[in-house]
Amino acid sequence: MHAETTKSSTAPAITTRQSSWWSLLKRDLYRSRHYYVLMAPFMLIFFLFTVIPVGISLGLSFFHFNMLELPRFVGWQNYSRLFLNDDVFLIALKNTLLFAVITGPVSYIACFLFAWIINELSPKIRAIMTLVFYAPSISGNVFFIWLIVFSGDSYGYMNGFLMRLGVILEPIQWLSNEKYVLAIVIIVQLWLSLGTSFLAFIAGLQTIDRSLVEAGTVDGIKNRWQELWYITLPSMRPQLMFGAVMQITASFAVAEISIALAGFPSVNYAAHTVVTHLMDFGTIRFEMGYASAIATVLFALMLGTNVLTQKMLRKIGE
Repeated sequence: MHAETTKSSTAPAITTRQSSWWSLLKRDLYRSRHYYVLMAPFMLIFFLFTVIPVGISLGLSFFHFNMLELPRFVGWQNYSRLFLNDDVFLIALKNTLLFAVITGPVSYIACFLFAWIINELSPKIRAIMTLVFYAPSISGNVFFIWLIVFSGDSYGYMNGFLMRLGVILEPIQWLSNEKYVLAIVIIVQLWLSLGTSFLAFIAGLQTIDRSLVEAGTVDGIKNRWQELWYITLPSMRPQLMFGAVMQITASFAVAEISIALAGFPSVNYAAHTVVTHLMDFGTIRFEMGYASAIATVLFALMLGTNVLTQKMLRKIGE
């Protein structure tokens, strides 16, 4: 009897809380209706061309689908094939992780250091240097210049330079030798990655309130490194997060540079990446179920790295 009374008294309370929550939600939606109307076109495009394709790809990864027959459910077979039977994918995964470990942190730190240094220059020099650092990322296929630098004949800049110094006697096939090709692609990727993140960091440094620096001096900050850790970095967390996302995406999505410099496929798959492996099965072999499994693994890697980066950025200034 007591339990029934308690249950009957609890139900109206839950109903009341739900109705109040719903009324608050409707009130907030109505109050901010102008913002939602302005956001609607972008959200519609984002949902149609990002959220739905990701969901379809995730579901398709559990099917066998060759675009000629109806999809056939195979469960985890694509994933077991990926990690247990596909040696080329394991090579691509190793190369991609190597790209991410080297180009991601190195480029991220370099972007910030260059932005921090250039921000201290006069406005005119700062504008020129910003253009110099940002130019490679907006110059299209400018990385093709590296084909001349690492050309396999004596007319290549690197071979010509080393032969003139007497280091080598005959030209080295830089882009056809598996000992060198991955390192060259990493160098070119680092060169190209000093762009968007660098520009975001410059913008973030320009918006820092100088009164915070003066207050920090009064509170006991004694040098530029303490100012950087306790004032500069916490004040530009949004730009740091944006730069981290851009660097993670660029380091995991290496494909065009590898194909342009090392060919497709590269010699002994030395510069093969997860994205080029995805292109192989998705756009050449049309094994869309297997390609979706590759895309899902890549998405999980990017998502996990982003979550880890966010946790690390929250500790800045502590």
